[in-house]
Amino acid sequence: MILADKIWSPLKRLLWLFLLISGITSCTADWKYHFQEGLIYGSTYHVVYEYKERKPLTRDIEQILTRINNSMSIYDSTSLISRINRNDPEALLDEDLKYVLQQGLEISTETGGSFDMTVAPLVNAWGFGFKKREEVTSELIDSLLEFTGYQLIRIEGDRLVKVDPRVMIDLNALVPGYVADLIGAFLESKGVQNYLVEIGGELRCRGLNPKGTLWRVGVDKPLEGLIDRQIQVVLNLGEISVTTSGNYRKFYEEGGVKYSHTIDPVSGYPARSTLLSATVLMRNCIDADAWATAFMVMGLDRAKEVVNARDDLEVYFIYSDEEGNFQTWESAGMGRYLQESMEEQQQPDPQP
Repeated sequence: MILADKIWSPLKRLLWLFLLISGITSCTADWKYHFQEGLIYGSTYHVVYEYKERKPLTRDIEQILTRINNSMSIYDSTSLISRINRNDPEALLDEDLKYVLQQGLEISTETGGSFDMTVAPLVNAWGFGFKKREEVTSELIDSLLEFTGYQLIRIEGDRLVKVDPRVMIDLNALVPGYVADLIGAFLESKGVQNYLVEIGGELRCRGLNPKGTLWRVGVDKPLEGLIDRQIQVVLNLGEISVTTSGNYRKFYEEGGVKYSHTIDPVSGYPARSTLLSATVLMRNCIDADAWATAFMVMGLDRAKEVVNARDDLEVYFIYSDEEGNFQTWESAGMGRYLQESMEEQQQPDPQP
């Protein structure tokens, strides 16, 4: 998630416009940049792309958004994933859902369960899902862990098979990234070489902005409760996907204890570590989306070990030191995406 965690407000759009580009509707020869935005999946989306035809691709993009909503929205009781969660015997996987589930299972295995789609009952119990929060006790968590675990599901043909019928799937850490990938691929199929797609804060881009420079996107400082958000760093992006996960805004407090929305699928409790924000860059947005979530569960030390062992991602971590001060850690190749100077960072692209 860029510029904001998965809590949205009108300011999100202002920040987006502030950092993004100038001259959205400007023309370069016969090509024109089009801008599309709206509400989807309980959040917002923005698409900017250079397209030769006068008529924009608005309807095609909306059809992709609607198709995936009908398939994977856990907040729509008629969606395919909701029917699967209810064990509807006639709920067969479509190609989109099958692909997302396969990716989720693969990343669950690679992360040793730090990422896990079967976390839905736990997320609901803690009040961050599609059901009302329960009174959390150790007995409740233990009971929910009995049917939590990616090993309890498998794909057989066009069906998702559950070892335990109580298993429920939560795709919130996969769907926005997947949709960004879908729209990006669709734009490329139409000959679009320059675009930026943002779905619920998860972002995929390619080429250049209307000024002929790399896309410039800001990452929030992990500050709680601020209306006027502050930018930690600006990224210069070409052909890449990027997403940020953090626990500093989406939480609730009870009895003086803060409970974050990132739930550890292994312990059943909200993840707690010094890692405040994880920004991940990868080729595909669905992968970056899932890995950002996984790193928040892993915590700083293990996340750094995993990153150092891989060559398919770059990261920018913000964490708290022993004195409570913000510190950062970045992977070896991350530097080429970072704004070159603080002066440039403080002067982002003007509003269109």
